[in-house]
Amino acid sequence: MMALIFDIILYMQLNLLEPMNVLKVRSVALAMFCACLSVPVAGQLRQQSFLSEKWDFRLDRDGAEDVWEQVDVPHTWNAKDGTSPDYYRGDGTYRYTLSISPAMMKKRIFLRFEAASQKAEVKVNGREVGEHVGGFNAFCFEITPYVHAGENLLEVAVSNRKELNIAPLEGDFTVFGGIYRPVSLLLLPKTCITPLDYASSGVYVSQQVNERRADLSVVTKVDNGLKRVKELSVKADVFDAAGKLVATATTSQATEGQARLDFTNRLTVDNPMLWDGRKSPYLYRVFVELKRGKEVLDTLSQYVGLRSFRVDAEKGFILNGKPYKIKGVNRHQDRPDKGWAISSADHREDMSLIKEIGANGIRLAHYPHSDEFYTLCDREGMLVWAEIPLVGKALDTPEFTENMKTELTELVRQNFNHPSIFCWSLSNELSKGDVKGLISELNDVAHREDPGRLTVLASNVEGRPENTVPDLLAFNTYPGWYWAEPSEMKPTLERWNRKGGGKGIAVSEYGAGANVWHHWQTGKKTPKADGVFHPEEWQATVHEQTYDAIKRCGFAWGSFVWNMFDFASASRNEGDMPGMNDKGLVSYDRKIRKDAFYFYQSEWSEEPVVHITSRRDVARRDSLTDVKVYTNCETVRLKVNGKDCGSPERDGSVCIWRKVGLKHGENQVEAFGHRGGQEFSDRCKWVLF
Repeated sequence: MMALIFDIILYMQLNLLEPMNVLKVRSVALAMFCACLSVPVAGQLRQQSFLSEKWDFRLDRDGAEDVWEQVDVPHTWNAKDGTSPDYYRGDGTYRYTLSISPAMMKKRIFLRFEAASQKAEVKVNGREVGEHVGGFNAFCFEITPYVHAGENLLEVAVSNRKELNIAPLEGDFTVFGGIYRPVSLLLLPKTCITPLDYASSGVYVSQQVNERRADLSVVTKVDNGLKRVKELSVKADVFDAAGKLVATATTSQATEGQARLDFTNRLTVDNPMLWDGRKSPYLYRVFVELKRGKEVLDTLSQYVGLRSFRVDAEKGFILNGKPYKIKGVNRHQDRPDKGWAISSADHREDMSLIKEIGANGIRLAHYPHSDEFYTLCDREGMLVWAEIPLVGKALDTPEFTENMKTELTELVRQNFNHPSIFCWSLSNELSKGDVKGLISELNDVAHREDPGRLTVLASNVEGRPENTVPDLLAFNTYPGWYWAEPSEMKPTLERWNRKGGGKGIAVSEYGAGANVWHHWQTGKKTPKADGVFHPEEWQATVHEQTYDAIKRCGFAWGSFVWNMFDFASASRNEGDMPGMNDKGLVSYDRKIRKDAFYFYQSEWSEEPVVHITSRRDVARRDSLTDVKVYTNCETVRLKVNGKDCGSPERDGSVCIWRKVGLKHGENQVEAFGHRGGQEFSDRCKWVLF
């Protein structure tokens, strides 16, 4: 019954509610559980409430008045100026009144921040509780000794000021400041599964998997607050998606007065259902109970997917023993007028668009993303490249090195159980200085923390010494945009693989910018990347040619389009979009799918696609024009003003009709695709002046 209640809680959290309502859900679930057992449950179940409403906030700008405003968390102070070259990078202070009841004082009380950018100092009732450095990972503090029954003042000083010991030191993206992910209050029993192990779940599920069996090792980290307890046990159960128990194990040990203990349970699942990417993202649930005798002290559920993966030098990425080329996109997390302080609905919309395009992988650039989004990736079968914010530049100091090692450890431990993650990325485009020593240290940290996953970095310079350190090699390259022509992708792939030792490569970034209101039909000259004019048609052409080389390359185990969405980059001024990087396949507000979006959809998606390109170029000057259609249908026809235009030139999903005649005034353009005996169509109107 306890397992059922936790399933109800998790389902409602993921599918129905925003974070501010989770406490209500947990209260309902707790009431249901009490009614079912008809016994008191105090001390048995952990409680969590999200502190979202009625925070007081003050921007601590030099010389500013002492003015406070009421805000909700998540919050960023750069929601409005995040695309400005002089956006505010400084300090802000948050205050919140914590109401603690006498009953709560019988528990242990923790504060958990899912992220604050990029340094946070926490005080309770004027006393310093702790500091966290790094703007992307979660952090957790115990505040039991700092609070009393009644009202308590929580103060959080946050800074996104540029500091030499905090990454990123460089980067083509805005560093939004504030408490931009949820904050929660945890009430746990005196002896509990610790939330203080780098703010992780405290439960780590390692696996060795093949089609016949999955051997699991479940490590549970326990904080024995009652040191007088002489013996504790941890029971680990594995349930399939239907709720059937498929494996169980219990481990006991004498505490001997220790404050921290690790329990390891080993289990085997016979004939497992595999987490098989987009095809079948099957999840098991590992349910852990911490017990003293028969008394349940604490419980925790973790969802896991059972899978194996590796990279073959010739066959590419192998998932569960079968080739599985990663067709991926990059994602930044910001939105207009929200910055990084986005909602659950925003995460779901991003995932919906990525699924719609047909991708099976996501590089979450250039920093750790929300646990909520990693969970969505688990459920939807997306393979994830997860990375730390070591971007552009590293500092050769012990403090910077230790901060990066800590951020990597946090990333790994907090996300250890997500089946979607296949690699830990150590850096992006470190093109200056000698950083091989730093990358080697980070590589060692990743392998020590998680021997079951691969390491990778993204380089933009051939022959860099650090390129050989991780398990995998990937590179960022932009033929047709920053240099040469799109046709250079094929020789570039071959050259990088050769210089990388022939072990296989991925393209971690490629693409071109596009303003959806910029168009050309007869352009001959490559647009300037730093120029004002970024025609949508050129972006599409670049993707057509560069992806064609990638998909034909067997040793390229994956690729990640830069970028799925336009994003804020305060230092940029190009494409008639100041403060934006416009390389997204979708506009910043997620409202407009660019033509290149439909190119990939026709290449990747199993859903039927018929899309007429250049549809936004309504006002036409030339009476003869080429018409391009993206489709994955078996056959396609084009009609203009009701007249059939004959057969197209076709190369895969790209169909072109040459020198199609337009009449003066309005022209009706229609494309009809046929697949499996069904017809699919698209229409647009152009006006010839």
